[in-house]
Amino acid sequence: MQISSRFTIAVHIFACIDIFKDESKITSDFLASSVNVNPVIIRKILSQLKTAGLVDVQRGSGGTSITKPLEEISFRDIYFAVECIDNGELFHFHENPNHKCPVGRNIHNVLDNKLAQVQKALEDELQKITLADVIKDTQYYIGKENE
Repeated sequence: MQISSRFTIAVHIFACIDIFKDESKITSDFLASSVNVNPVIIRKILSQLKTAGLVDVQRGSGGTSITKPLEEISFRDIYFAVECIDNGELFHFHENPNHKCPVGRNIHNVLDNKLAQVQKALEDELQKITLADVIKDTQYYIGKENE
């Protein structure tokens, strides 16, 4: 299992918005140059973040801004905004286990609670990290470069 790069791109976007908010207009082209991806990818992720109420995007060259205090946006919020999770479930179960087989007949009973437990642990950990943590660390490393 691997979480897509949409998550890390979204966190990168938030860092750029906050770090450069007073220096530049934050457009998809500007963000794409930092992330080093096509602006179309940035626009798609910004759209998802906007739908989740995490950013405000002004059309044209109006720029992008964060809608909440950084301490109030967790990795969990970002994860749910940009990752495609069917019915809120991280794990996709294979469709038709063979009910004639004793393992196939019981695999849901065996795994469902365990997979829910793993998902809850992941979500709990994601909730503990906020954008404020990311910005603090980003500023630290930028400062180290300037020493």
